[in-house]
Amino acid sequence: MTDKKLLERITINSKVMIGKPVIKGTRLTVEFILNLMAHGASFQEIIDEYTGLTKADIQACILFASKTMENTVFMPLSVESA
Repeated sequence: MTDKKLLERITINSKVMIGKPVIKGTRLTVEFILNLMAHGASFQEIIDEYTGLTKADIQACILFASKTMENTVFMPLSVESA
């Protein structure tokens, strides 16, 4: 599936979840899905938990986050001292 097709699965509407990016047709935010994965949930566990969600929806969340970070200057949350 192309990047364009995947990104069409993510929508932003100020009236849904206060404008956070969500998976089209749901109230599941990209942030929520990524947080589940960061805490160890697999694609299949997420799909099993949220009826109607697909692997492509989860891939779209990852791609959206990746595209969002492309032009972002990242500052570490902590700085190691020498």
